[in-house]
Amino acid sequence: MKIGILETGEVHPDLKARHGDYPAMFEAMLRSVDSGLEFTTVRVVAGEMPATPTQADAWIVTGSRHGVYDDLPWIAPLKDFLRDCIAARVPVVGICFGHQILAEALGGRAVKSDRGWGLGVQDYEVVTRPGWMADLPDRFAVRALHQDQVVELPQGVTVLAQSPHCPYAALAYGDPEAPQALTIQPHPEYGADFMDDLIALRAGTAFPADMAAAARVDIRREVHNENWARMIVDYLHRVAGTRAAA
Repeated sequence: MKIGILETGEVHPDLKARHGDYPAMFEAMLRSVDSGLEFTTVRVVAGEMPATPTQADAWIVTGSRHGVYDDLPWIAPLKDFLRDCIAARVPVVGICFGHQILAEALGGRAVKSDRGWGLGVQDYEVVTRPGWMADLPDRFAVRALHQDQVVELPQGVTVLAQSPHCPYAALAYGDPEAPQALTIQPHPEYGADFMDDLIALRAGTAFPADMAAAARVDIRREVHNENWARMIVDYLHRVAGTRAAA
């Protein structure tokens, strides 16, 4: 399976030297489950865009420091491309910014939330469990760093997981057993070292220093990144295989 990574954000140079960029994080996460996956990266944040959805068997939209509401020249073309993917039945996985922009592209809405920052290890509850999510406990933890949230859902979307801070934390588009798209607000691709360094770098600028210090206290507690890696791969194989057989 060939997975296209739509890179919508860039890692700070000081962190990139130690941890790599976002596409490298996704490749490492998913290859830990399926070493046979192939990857290609399209640098949307630099103005690149795939010619057609079928250039890959599936697409991943990364996180970004940008907001879906920002006046950037690549935001509207990316929304168009994601709508084309859905129309062509090419599966999409969206993470953080990717979670938000797919909702926006299909008629939902994402905003800078008055709930404030979701920062550090966050706990979520499964509220809908399709078969490919069988491996995930009812309550799970993933590292998060976001102030923006999806606040209005497109039609035909099922909420898979939620938290008191983030009611639409994971979404399935279409039939939950074989959805057209899967998106999640937190970051299963983030390791503890990267997250710790990222919070430290932005403490006192993006968010208050005391909030950053509190988030760093338990940044190394157990998370369910591996569960999400397996589920994303299972989901992509299931949906891509269904599309190929159609």
